[in-house]
Parts: sequence; C-alpha cells; structure tokens
Amino acid sequence: MKILSRIWDIILIFYLANAPTLVAMWGHGIFVAVAVLLFLVINVAPCPANRKLLSRRLKICGNGCELLIVFIISAVIITVYSIAGFFGAFPVGSITENLKLWLINTLVAILVEAIVFWNGIIRVYMTSQQLGLRWRVVGIICGMIPIAHLVALGIIIRTVSFEVSFENEKLELNRRREAERICATKYPILMVHGVFFRDYRFLNYWGRIPKELEKNGAVVYYGNHQSAESVEECAKEIAARIEEIVRTTGCEKVNIIAHSKGGLDSRYAISLLGASRYVASLTTINTPHRGCEFADYLLSKMAESQKNMLAKTYNAALKKLGDTSPDFLAAVSDLTASACKDRNELVKDVPEVYYQSVGSTLNHASSGRFPLNFSYELVNYFDGSNDGLVGEKSFPWGEKFQMIQVTGKRGVSHGDMIDLNRENIRDFDVREFFVQLVSNLREMGF
Repeated sequence: MKILSRIWDIILIFYLANAPTLVAMWGHGIFVAVAVLLFLVINVAPCPANRKLLSRRLKICGNGCELLIVFIISAVIITVYSIAGFFGAFPVGSITENLKLWLINTLVAILVEAIVFWNGIIRVYMTSQQLGLRWRVVGIICGMIPIAHLVALGIIIRTVSFEVSFENEKLELNRRREAERICATKYPILMVHGVFFRDYRFLNYWGRIPKELEKNGAVVYYGNHQSAESVEECAKEIAARIEEIVRTTGCEKVNIIAHSKGGLDSRYAISLLGASRYVASLTTINTPHRGCEFADYLLSKMAESQKNMLAKTYNAALKKLGDTSPDFLAAVSDLTASACKDRNELVKDVPEVYYQSVGSTLNHASSGRFPLNFSYELVNYFDGSNDGLVGEKSFPWGEKFQMIQVTGKRGVSHGDMIDLNRENIRDFDVREFFVQLVSNLREMGF
C-alpha cells in the first residue's frame, strides 16, 4: 500500500512539475487542474498507510518523512528529465525547441519540489524526538552544500523512519498488554539516581523509563537525595526517603532500582542504616561495586589546589540543581577502588533482601556520546572493558547479574542505561528492558 501510494505521488509530482511542457505539447489543461488538486491532497496526507499510526505526532512525523522520500526520488527523476530535454533528447515539440518554455517548466518544477520538501522537513523538524539539535543543525548547514545536502537528508529520513516504526510498535505493544499490568509489583518502585544529577529537576534523570513503567502498572517514586555527597550521607537521605514513602503510603516495603553510585548508597542504607526492613529488593544498574581504578589514579595525580578549584566549581553548579550541601570530592573519593574495597568489608548483604545487578559496555571509544566516548579509553586502560565510566568487573552484585552487550558500533553506555539522551538504540530498547526487569520482580512476588 505504501509503495503504491509513493509511486502514485511521484508520478503526480512529475506530471505537475512538467505541466507547462505537457500543456504545450498535448494540451492537457484539464488534467493539470486535476493534478493541482491531487497535489494539494498528497501534501496534506501523502501516505494513507500512516493513518494506522497510533498517535497524532507519529502521523505527522511519518507523513513528513514520506514527503521527503518522495521529494528525493521525484527530484532526481525531474532533474534527469529536464537535463535530457535541454540537450535535445525529446522529439519535435519538446522543450529543447523553446528555451522560454524550458525555463518556465524548470521554475514550475522547482516550485513544486520546494513545496513538497518544505512541507516534509517542517513536519519532521516539528515532531521528531530522535533527530535532536545536532541533526537539525547539520540539516540546515548541509542544505546549502550540494551532495552533502542529499547525504544529510538521507540520514534524517533514516532516523525519522526508524523512530516512527519503533515508537508505533511500542504503542501497539502497550495497548495489547494494558490489561495485564505486568509492572504492577506488590511493592512500589523507588528509583535512586547516581552522582552529579538530581531525579526530577529540569529533566528526569531516568528519561522515558518511569512513564513506560507507569503505563504498564508500576507505582514509581524517586530518591530525591543530593547529587554529590559521600555514600554515607546519601544513604542517610535514602533511608529517610524510604521511611517517608512507607509511612505515607502504607506500602510496607519498596523495590529499589539504583543507578551508578545510587547502588552504593542504597546498599549502605540497607545494610547499616536499618532500611532493610522496608526493602524487598535492590537492583543496581551499572554500579561500581568494586570502584573505579581510574578514579584512584586521577585523584592521586591531581594537586590539592586543582582538586579544590574543581570541587568549588562543581559544588556551586550542584547547588543550583538543588543540592543543599554538595561535596564533590567526597562523592568522587567514595567511587575509588580503594574506598569501595574498604566499604565492602563493612556493607554486607541482608539475607531478607533480594539483590541483583545489571551492567553494560561500549564496544569501542566512538560507541557512546560525549563525554563518555572521551573517557572510554582512560577507563579501559585501568579497568578494562567498560561503559564509559565503570569497568565491567565492577558491575556484578547479588544473586543475579545481567550484562547488556550489543553487536556493531553502538554499544550501551553508562548514560544509555538510564535513557539519559532519550535515544532509540537499534539493538537495545532500554524502556522495554526496564519493563521486563520490573515484570520479573512482580513474578517473584516483590
């Protein structure tokens, strides 16, 4: 259906773009009038198949992408046709015998193609969530450079096409299983963030994950602790937060899902601060349970004046994010391999709490986004295969461990595991991963 519709659109655009010549040659005036009306129709709804998309945003985005595809194909055909006609490739009565007619025909073709292009690109730019600022800017810049503009447009089309199909499949999946409420766990989910970010100030630390869990029946809370403090101090805040949730909701316990340093904070709260009686399970995501050896190296090589200047800068910024008493150096020091080794001797697992862990790795330095692609090689030197921040040997903790690895260039970074960039990765659906993670907790009775 989509292919036939696309072929029809291309034929119609070709016909209309060459209307002056066709009218002069064969007198198809009435057909041109009909073509203009149909042209308006396809610019409003270029692909009938897109009507089946489950959201208005995806319909607009999908139709915009279809217009861009039609634009590229028809522009190539019309350009070849026009050049061939200029050099006399057509019989008597063609545009080669009338330069004025050829110029008029060319201007009409440019106008027709411009309408199709701008209609498509505006729809895509206004509705796509995966293009991001980078590809929008690249598209604008490359739009003025021959050849490069076609390459950029091809990348935009590929990105948006994948987004439309990917997001629509997720909508269909959630619609089919809505009644099952597969994430409706016995105890609510407490999501505990890592270092240098807050849960829900300016943007959600966990990206699109919480909403996906809630669509499937989960009740979600956030840790709300400071973004940069020692493990002990953050653990105190988490323990207090857990008690607050239990007291105000009567839920008895919570299931903690903690990312990065949040896993260390949560383990401390469970083991040493009495939070174990309120915790059913702890799932750590890319947590450096055994620390980061590269952090030991950096702290040992930096002069005290450099450390203090860096800490002062970060602490000032973190206060604006909501921290009341940020301590950059304390947070970083507690992530070193030496600090984690000492802490692990004190922080023991509580038998009544179910522990499990998850980790991921980048395939090489260019796999992730800045700055994790920059730090990958440094971490790799000290800690081996890593996610851009944490070595894979540091991830495992508890009864069950899952390693997320994908083939190809992309890899899954420390930030990808919490949907930090809101990016759809072709080989790893982070939202569905968390849905299944929570669904498994539900099946285990948590």
